[in-house]
Amino acid sequence: MSRVRSKDTKPELVVRKFLHAQGFRYRLHDKKLPGKPDIVLPKYKTVIFVHGCFYHGHEGCRYFVVPKTRTEWWLDKINGNRRRDADNNAKISAANWRIIIVYECELKPASRERTLQNLLDQLGQIRA
Repeated sequence: MSRVRSKDTKPELVVRKFLHAQGFRYRLHDKKLPGKPDIVLPKYKTVIFVHGCFYHGHEGCRYFVVPKTRTEWWLDKINGNRRRDADNNAKISAANWRIIIVYECELKPASRERTLQNLLDQLGQIRA
């Protein structure tokens, strides 16, 4: 597990390159905010989390499959991640920040364009 990256993952880089190309400027992993969001848009008071489907327990996703070995340990870990995500989201919302969550499966080539367009639409509503 030491090789599992938490920063600069491929899905995160896809979102960052897209936002930059669209003219958005952002900060990365701001330690001042709970959960150190992957992307912080201070101008729009918005944070973007790019979650891996497995580690964040993306329900209904084909990439989230509970392993057959050490099942209890993995479920504890994934449920702990979910609880921590919920706590961090509550704290961020309480500070009047908007939260956008993008899962890794939404950035696969088949659905990437639609996901990035939805992200742009959400940010466009904030921009206006």
